Amino acid sequence: MLGAGGPTQGSSSQLVTMSEWTKKSPLEWEDYVYKEVRVIASEKKEYKGWLLTTDPVSANIVLVNFLEDGSLSVTGIMGHSVQTVETVSEADPRVREQLAHLFTSADCKGYSPEDLEKRKNSLKKWLEKNHIPVTEQGDAQRTLCVAGVLTIDPPYAPENCSSSNEIILSRIQDLIQGHLSASQ
Repeated sequence: MLGAGGPTQGSSSQLVTMSEWTKKSPLEWEDYVYKEVRVIASEKKEYKGWLLTTDPVSANIVLVNFLEDGSLSVTGIMGHSVQTVETVSEADPRVREQLAHLFTSADCKGYSPEDLEKRKNSLKKWLEKNHIPVTEQGDAQRTLCVAGVLTIDPPYAPENCSSSNEIILSRIQDLIQGHLSASQ
């Protein structure tokens, strides 16, 4: 458990306390993504599940549990109430794949992974040709990020863009539409 110097380091699990959890960076939280964790929140409430994501502003945690009837349970835990987070186990490739595609757009269902990769690479090259800074991000490098202010998710169409900057959003959507029209 906790000693005067912080959590003890176990060889098979990580234990993080509340103050440590909220002070972590998004890159550090990413170490917990797709892992089975045990979260103790305020009032000694315990939650266990697969960590899908952590909100970078509030440190809120989203856990997923697969139920016996084939459905799933999604639980949100407020970041300020997190007391400890402990890694229980790593995801096997099958669980990892399920979690990664849990909230994938229905638009993607008609595309093979190879087709999506080709669409992503084609769009990335098009944006770079138009002198638009673009990077790949996310665990599977499936999301394109434009200038750090706009994201494009599979299947990389104008409606898959997201940004709080309406001007950039509109311009990039127009570029993508032009690219799709030119490549058909």
